[in-house]
Order: sequence, then C-alpha cells, then structure tokens
Amino acid sequence: MSLHRLCVAPMMDWTDRHCRYFLRQLSSRARLYTEMITTGALLHGDVERHLAFSPQEHPLAAQLGGSEPADLAHCARLVEQFGYDEVNLNCGCPSERVQRGAFGACLMAEPELVADCVIAMRESVSTPVTIKHRTGVDYIETYDFLARFVDTVSRAGCGTFIVHARNAVLKGLSPKENREVPPLKYEFVYRLKRDFPQLRIVINGGITSWEQIDAHLAQVDGVMLGRAAYHDSWILADEGKTRAQVVHAMAGYASSQASLRHVARHLLGLYHGHPRARLWRRMLSDHARLSHNDPRLLLEALDAVESGTKETPHERRPQAEELQARP
Repeated sequence: MSLHRLCVAPMMDWTDRHCRYFLRQLSSRARLYTEMITTGALLHGDVERHLAFSPQEHPLAAQLGGSEPADLAHCARLVEQFGYDEVNLNCGCPSERVQRGAFGACLMAEPELVADCVIAMRESVSTPVTIKHRTGVDYIETYDFLARFVDTVSRAGCGTFIVHARNAVLKGLSPKENREVPPLKYEFVYRLKRDFPQLRIVINGGITSWEQIDAHLAQVDGVMLGRAAYHDSWILADEGKTRAQVVHAMAGYASSQASLRHVARHLLGLYHGHPRARLWRRMLSDHARLSHNDPRLLLEALDAVESGTKETPHERRPQAEELQARP
C-alpha cells in the first residue's frame, strides 16, 4: 500500500496512544497520526508523555504545531529520536488558541515562513516532513491562493500535502463549525494533483464510506479519514478481521494500562450500526464498572453483544480489497 493511501487524521483529545493502539488492531496498514503537539509542549513540558508510543502503532506520524523554524527543528529531532515515521506540520487548525500562537491555519497566509520551517526541519532530520493544511483561509476562495502555498512549500522540499478540503474561517466559526460549515472543495484538491503530479496529495474532509474513498483514490494519492474513523471505527477493519479479535487484543492491552476508562472510551464506536451497539456503549460507559479498572469488562461486553449471533469475518468490496493488497 502507498505510504498515505489510507490515513487517520490527528484529532485533539481523541487520537492519543490508546486510541491509536486500538485503531492499529483494526487496520494493519492505515497511517496514524498523533494529536497536534505544540512546540512549547515539547520545549517546556514532559517530552516522554507527549511522544511515547507502542511499537505496534507504526506506521505513525507526529503532528507538530508551531511557526518558529528553530523550535520546529528541535522538536523534529525529538520526534525522530522517538522513532516516528513522519513529522507533520499543522497548517490547518483554526482554533483561537492556535491563532494566538500564530500557527495552524493562519500559516497558509505566510507560505514563505512555512517553507522556512520545512527547510529547518528537513535539515535537522532524515524523517519525512509533511504538511496538513486547508484549501484557503477565511473568505479567500481562489484556487491560486492554494496553488501558491503548495508551490512555495514544495520548493522547500516537502513532497506530501494533506489537504482538508475546506477553508478555515478564523473569525466567527468554532473549530467544530469549521469542520462542517465551509463548503467542501474536492475539485481544488483534485486540481492540485493534476497541477503538481510529482507531489503526493492526500484528501481529507467529509469522507465517511468506502464508496467515497474509492472515488477519491481515482483522483489523488491518498485519503485521510477523520471523525468517521472514530465514530464508526469498523470502517478501517482489514479483510478477515472480526470484532472479537479486536476486543480480545484490547483487553490484553488494557491490563497493562493504569486506567481502563482511558482505553474503553475509544472503543465506543466499534459496534456502530450493529443491532446491539447501544448495549455495547452502555456497558463500556458504566461508571461503576469502569471504577473497578478490570479489563474483563471488555470481554463481558463482547459476550453480551455477540451472544446469539455469529460474526463473520470482515469482508470488503473488490475495490477495497485491492486497496489493502496494493503495494
């Protein structure tokens, strides 16, 4: 499979190491991303807490938030020392906190600065440096704005661009609204691939099904899923996988962790669309049971949901099978 053919987006408060370990039990090949980690958190905080991960999580990228080339270079070195497969720079987050730090989506208005950041990181590490960004900022709706950003940053040596196919509206919309209100501009992303065929272009935003994944892969190099991969995590499952296998693996993992609650919260979407999905969510959200910190709760929930049913191995349509098998 291509390095970025199927990816799971960095999502604040969601894609922590427990979530990523769970997603890896579903998909052996999807590229996973950390939550955004600011340079300040690594320069002044607990580096081990922010960057430690399980070897099983590979392929894994660390997303950094920052705009000072020297700081990003230092943090990229830390990321490389911890063994990540990619360093990704956030140029798409619209939150006010990120804007106050002068990074995230507002960096799209300063492509030369982003290029300087890429150069500084690439000179410091051999790990690939990539960019995640939007199609535009505020009410700049022209394709030329996006193309200039990509052209400038690619000349600095960045070869992979992950494009959330919406503008980031920096004033007037919340981060949640920024994921839903600005219209999707998939054609802008397709055009980037046509205009920059030498670059790896990955599309993100509003993708919720394998039909959509297949359609996008006919136009670009990869697809990044966001909340769909979290709320309906079974969409990622490898052919032949069963939910029982995943739950048993997570019960074993949870036995080595300090908090079952921190692990179980990421599993709530595993049975999305299943007739007993509500029972699954209720059992894994039972505060009294979770307080005992006993991983056997996962197995009991599995038995309750699967009782009387025999789950067949996960099957995909031919296009998706080809995606999983493709080198």
